[in-house]
Amino acid sequence: MTAMLTGTQKAALVLIQIGREQAARVMAQLDESEIEELTTEIARLERIDPVVAESVLDEFHETSLGGRSYGSRGGLGYAQQLLEASVGRERAAGMLERLATSLQGQPFEFLQYADARQVVSLLSGEHPQTIALVLAHLRADHASAIMTGLPPKVQGEIAHRIALMERASPDVVQVVAETLQRKASAVLTPQEMSAVGGVQPLVEIINRADPTTEKLILEGLEARDEALADEVRSRMFVFTDVVLLEERAIQLVLRGVEMSVLATALKGADEEVREKILRNLSERARENLEEEIELLGPVRLSLVEDARASVVQVIRKLEESGQIVIRREGEDEYVA
Repeated sequence: MTAMLTGTQKAALVLIQIGREQAARVMAQLDESEIEELTTEIARLERIDPVVAESVLDEFHETSLGGRSYGSRGGLGYAQQLLEASVGRERAAGMLERLATSLQGQPFEFLQYADARQVVSLLSGEHPQTIALVLAHLRADHASAIMTGLPPKVQGEIAHRIALMERASPDVVQVVAETLQRKASAVLTPQEMSAVGGVQPLVEIINRADPTTEKLILEGLEARDEALADEVRSRMFVFTDVVLLEERAIQLVLRGVEMSVLATALKGADEEVREKILRNLSERARENLEEEIELLGPVRLSLVEDARASVVQVIRKLEESGQIVIRREGEDEYVA
C-alpha cells in the first residue's frame, strides 16, 4: 500500500503525524530545496487514509515516536504554519510564492491511480507527443506499466519525446488534461478516477519495466537518437553496478536469486563483480556456485543477458520496496 507513495510523500506524512513543533525542528535541519519539496507534498496531503498513515509510521519505527497520536491532516494552511515555524514568516512567504504552481495540483491527477490497461485504452489513437506529456506527469511505476501496454512500434518514439521534453506550456498541458478528462469519463469507472520530462524521468520509467519492454524501448530510442540512448543507458542500473551495493544489500539480493541464474549471470563477468558476489556467500555456497559456473561451459550471450536482467529486476524490486538503497556513481556517501 505504501509502495504507491514516494519517499518525499512518506516523509511529509510523518512530519504531519509528529506535530507542528517537532516537524518544524526537523525541517530546520534541512536545506531549502528539501524544505520546498516537503512543503509541496504536505500541502497536497489534504486527506490521509488512516491505514496508509499507520503503515508509513510503522515503516519509520513508530515506537520511536513514543506512541503519541496526532491528527492526520495536512493542507496548505498546515504547510504554511510549518514553514513559518521552521524558517520564519518572511522566508516562508517567499518560498510559498515560488511553490504556488506546484501547490495547485497535478494536471493529470485523475489518472494517477487509474488501472494502467484502461489508461492505455484512453490514450489509444492519441499523438505520441500527447502520450509522452501524460506519462511524464505520472508516477514512474504507473507510467512504466502504461508504457508496457503500448504497441512496441511506438514505445521508442514516446521514450524519445519524453527524454527531449524539458518544458511544456502550462496552457497546453491544461488543454490536454481537460480534453483527456472529458474522454476519461467514458473510459474509466468512477472509482478509478480519483520540470515535466527529461532523461531522468524516462530512466525511472524504464527501470521499472520488465526486461522485454526495457529492451524494446531502448532499441526504439537508439534507432531515433543513438547518443540519447547511450545517455539513458549510462544512468540506468545495470548488472555491473552491483559493485556499488553495500554488503547487506548484496546479501538480500542473493537470497532472491536462484543459484543457476546467478551462475549464468556471472559467466564472463568482470572480476570485481564476481568477487563482490562471491565474498557475500557462505564458504559452501561459494564453492557450489564456482562449481556450477565451471560446469556450464560456453553459454550463449543472450542467456547471460537474460540472467543478468533477472538479477537487476530483483535489485530494483528491493530498492522500490525500500529494503535496499542503491548508491549510484557520483552520488554522495551516507554517514552513519
